[in-house]
Amino acid sequence: MRGYRRVLVMAAACLAVIALAGAAGYALYGTGKGGIAQIGGPFSLVDHRGRATHDTDFRGRYMLVYFGYTFCPDICPSALQIMAAALDEFEAPRRDRITPVFITIDPGRDTAAHLAEYVASFHPRMIGLTGSSEQIAAAARAYRVYFGKSADSGSDSDYLMDHSSIIFLMGPDGGYVTHFTHATTPDRIVATLRKHVGT
Repeated sequence: MRGYRRVLVMAAACLAVIALAGAAGYALYGTGKGGIAQIGGPFSLVDHRGRATHDTDFRGRYMLVYFGYTFCPDICPSALQIMAAALDEFEAPRRDRITPVFITIDPGRDTAAHLAEYVASFHPRMIGLTGSSEQIAAAARAYRVYFGKSADSGSDSDYLMDHSSIIFLMGPDGGYVTHFTHATTPDRIVATLRKHVGT
C-alpha cells in the first residue's frame, strides 16, 4: 500500500512538471489567430552605423534574427556563423531578400562602434542593433527572448549573460515564420529558406 501511494505521489509530481512546462511553452510560443506564434513586433533601435532603425525598415525582406552579445564566449558566435554559412549557401538572387540581424542584449558594452567591428567578422550584410536598456528589453519581450546577467558574473565590466539562443526567421510583413537553434545546421536552414523565400 505504501508503495502504491509513492507511485501516486510520483505520478502527480510528473503531471505538475508537465503542466508547468506546457504553461512556460505557451508563454513563450503562445499562438494567436490561425495558430501563428505571437513572436516579433515593433522595435526602435540603433544600427552598427549609428542610425536609428525600426522594424518597419525591414519590410519586404526576410530577416534571420538572433539576440546575443559580443562578449559571449561560444554560443553566440556559433549561431552567427551558422546564419552566415546558410546565407552564403543559399542561392542568389533570393539570398538578397534575407537580412541577418544581430540584436545585442548587452547594450552597456555593445556600442554601435563595437557592433560594427563584430558583425563584420561574420557576414558583410549582417546588421548589428543596440539601443538603450529599455529599448533592448522591449525588443526582447516582443520576440519572447529571455536574458539576464549571469549569477556567476564577476566585476561590473567583466560578466557573462544568460539568454535564449534562438534564430528567428521573420517574413517580409514582419511576421514570425519559424525558428532554429544555435545547433541547427546551415543545410537545414537553407532547406527551410527554399520553402519560404520566393523568387
